[in-house]
Amino acid sequence: MRKAVFFDIDGTLIDATTGMVHLSKKVRNALYALKNSGNYIFIASGRPLDFLDPELVNFGFNGFLLMNGAVVIIDNKIVFAEPIDKMIVSDIVATCEKIKIEYILQSHPKVYLKNGFSRMEKFYTSFDIDINRFVREFNPDDLSVYKMEFQTADARTDVAAIYKKWLNSPNLTGILDPAHRNNLELYSRKNSKGSGILHALEYLNIDVKDSYAFGDGLNDLEMIQTVGCGMAMKNGNQKLKNLAKYVVPSVHEDGVAYGIYKYILRTAV
Repeated sequence: MRKAVFFDIDGTLIDATTGMVHLSKKVRNALYALKNSGNYIFIASGRPLDFLDPELVNFGFNGFLLMNGAVVIIDNKIVFAEPIDKMIVSDIVATCEKIKIEYILQSHPKVYLKNGFSRMEKFYTSFDIDINRFVREFNPDDLSVYKMEFQTADARTDVAAIYKKWLNSPNLTGILDPAHRNNLELYSRKNSKGSGILHALEYLNIDVKDSYAFGDGLNDLEMIQTVGCGMAMKNGNQKLKNLAKYVVPSVHEDGVAYGIYKYILRTAV
């Protein structure tokens, strides 16, 4: 029976925060072994396509779950896409312009970042993301937006109140940077990596019991709870590890390769 396996990127396949920006040899070989055994392999990420390194785009994954499940691509075909309501996006952009919050609008296949948003440029460059791929001149009202990110110079009181309002919206959810509280990711409450996985499984006609996932962060919670076998990285969030069926070694210890061989292919590690 063919299996479908879903992989988070940051903290799972790579760790850009420590300069580990490429797949290790062991992980590459394990992914090849998994696919060559007739199984499907997917990237499941909060990132849009333009944030992915060409190494991942061209590796040979069967598909991509992008922007926390808002866009699902299988064999280069979009099988599901649900943008945030345009009126919501328009209101948020107007607020950002009024009180000087830098923002990026993530669509598919491109992302949109205004010229002059230097803090956001520096932020993405620090994660080895090529900002030259971004579209710099655009009309937000013309776009289908699946995810937004925001940044300010510091944790301003007025911004904190607005972030709280957005996060408590019945239509939106997101992740606030816990350390500095000036960086926010915002996306539709309807979608998650878990819902994206269900769309992919339905398209492929694969039973949930034959699905697996690897993750490390809070935006992997729904994914780990949805699949038949969820695996959390040793370096991951404790809440995620508590929910996972297995905890595998850390990203720096080739934990994905360990999990593939031991729990999916069931061969010697």
